[in-house]
Amino acid sequence: MLEPILRANNIKKSFTDPVEIEILHGINFSINKGEFVSIIGKSGCGKSTLLYVLSTMDTAYTGELWIEGEEMSKKTEKELAKVRNEKIGFVFQFHYLLNEFSVLKNVMLPALKLNKFSEKEITEMALKKLEVLGIRELANKPANQLSGGQKQRVSIARALINDPAIIMADEPTGNLDSKNSQIVFETFKELSEQFNQTLLVVTHDPTFAKATNRIIEMEDGLIIKQ
Repeated sequence: MLEPILRANNIKKSFTDPVEIEILHGINFSINKGEFVSIIGKSGCGKSTLLYVLSTMDTAYTGELWIEGEEMSKKTEKELAKVRNEKIGFVFQFHYLLNEFSVLKNVMLPALKLNKFSEKEITEMALKKLEVLGIRELANKPANQLSGGQKQRVSIARALINDPAIIMADEPTGNLDSKNSQIVFETFKELSEQFNQTLLVVTHDPTFAKATNRIIEMEDGLIIKQ
């Protein structure tokens, strides 16, 4: 049987302000290769907190997090930074593109940081990702000249550049109108169906969630349905 891409085992997370309050109360689930999974729940239920733990950006938790068969909690910050760059692609509600750079350069940045390929190879890789997303013609445009929907698709191309094991997205359509939200959803769906890309998306959008392969529903720091 294949090892899941991601597995959470009894993950708990607390904040101290000033007393200790547990935010995540023992989260257990796994995601297999090629699954398109959404996490839903009311504001404050712990969705984004969980995503930041799963992405290894937040290391102050108890329990076990496994990514591609490797346990994360024993790793150093340097090792986790490598995991984030190699195995996880991020798409946020706000695209975080660098306005002074072209679309192409923005997409190339994580691969340049990883430093596994030459700049020429990375340029070709980035152009291919832009082509997959139907926006290759934007390659030389400055990032600040794009529409909101175009910026979000560029951020998806950037997330894909290192061929990550999983793409994690936090409210990727939260800042978009319904037309651009649909375009972003169709992009994710195509990545899942045609390229077998694993996707985990936190969303408030019930229409978006219903069209994913699986919904994980949270309430008060617990998974109540998956």
